[in-house]
Amino acid sequence: MPMRSTGRSYLEMEKLFKVYAYEEGEPPVFHDGPCRSIYSTEGRFIYSMEMESRLRTRDPDLAHAFFLPFSVVKMVCEPNSHDMGPLKRTISDYIGVLSSKYPYWNRSLGADHFMLSCHDWGPYVSSANGHLFGNSIRVLCNANTSEGFNPSKDVSLPEINLRTDVVDRQVGGPSASRRPILAFFAGGNHGPVRPALLAHWKGKGEPDVQVSEYLPRGVSYTDMMRRSRFCLCPGGYEVASPRLAEAIYLECVPVVVDDGEYALPFADVLNWDAFSVRLRAADIPRLREVLSAVSPRQYIRMQRRVRRHFMVHGGAVRRYDAFHMILHSVWLRRLNVRIAAAQG
Repeated sequence: MPMRSTGRSYLEMEKLFKVYAYEEGEPPVFHDGPCRSIYSTEGRFIYSMEMESRLRTRDPDLAHAFFLPFSVVKMVCEPNSHDMGPLKRTISDYIGVLSSKYPYWNRSLGADHFMLSCHDWGPYVSSANGHLFGNSIRVLCNANTSEGFNPSKDVSLPEINLRTDVVDRQVGGPSASRRPILAFFAGGNHGPVRPALLAHWKGKGEPDVQVSEYLPRGVSYTDMMRRSRFCLCPGGYEVASPRLAEAIYLECVPVVVDDGEYALPFADVLNWDAFSVRLRAADIPRLREVLSAVSPRQYIRMQRRVRRHFMVHGGAVRRYDAFHMILHSVWLRRLNVRIAAAQG
C-alpha cells in the first residue's frame, strides 16, 4: 500500500472521527444518489454514510464534521432541469434552514461542513452560498484547479462508473506478460487534450499503441483494457475521467494526460508516482518512448498497489476502501479548522 506517512492519521480517524449527517430534506434530492452510473461515487457515498454506524454520530454536539447530504445528480435528473438557477436556490434555501435550526454552520461559517458531488455542475452549484464555496470542504469529481478547486481545503473524488452491483466482477486482469498492447485509449474527441492525442496516434497502424475514437463493433472496451499494460486517461470536457478507476480496477497502469489542472484523488495520501504515469499534452508525441522506458520490474510494482483504496462495495464498507479514503481526506482538512468556543 503506497500510502505516505499517513497510516497513523488514518487509524486516528477511525478511532476519533465522528460525522453528523443532517436529516433534513426528502429523497431523492436529499439522502439519495445514483448507484449504477458514471456518477455512482456520489450515490454510493451517500448510501454508505446513511448506513454507517461507526463513524457517524446522531448527536451533532459530538461531531467533528457535518455532511450536507444533497445530490446534485438527482437535482439535475429528477426535475429534468438544465437551469442552474433553481438548483442553486435549493441549496441556498437548504443551508438557510440548517443555519437557522442549528448553531453549527454559523459558528464556523461552514468550514467544518462538507458536500459531495460527482456531477459536472457540482463546483458551480456550490457557489449558491459564498461560505459553501469558499470555506466548506467540497468533495468533487470535477477537481479542476483552474475552476476554483482548492486542494488545501477541497477533496478530489474518484469518478467510478459502476454498471452493476456486483463490483468484484469488474476487477482484476492478467499479468504484464499477457498484455500485448502497450497503450490503449478509446473515447470521444472533445476537451483540450483528446484532440491532440487522437491527431497524433489515431489510425497510425501501430499494434502496440491502440488509440481510437470509437471501438469497432463487437470489440469489448473492458477486454481491451485487460489486454493493455497502460491505459490512457485524458479528461474530456471536464478534468475527471472514470478511466482512472477502471484502469486501476483492471490492473492496467493509468496514464493521466493533462496539463496539471486536475487535482488527483487522495493525492495527499497516496503517492501517484508509485502506481501511475503522468504526462503533459506536450508529451503526447513521446508517448511510446515514455511508456517503453518503464522497466518490467517497475511495471509489476505499479500494477497492483492501490485497488482497494478505490473500491466501492455492494454491501458493507471495508477498511481503506474508497468510502474511508474520502472520509480520511475530509478528516485531514477538518484538522485545519479551528472552531470558536461556544458562548455560554
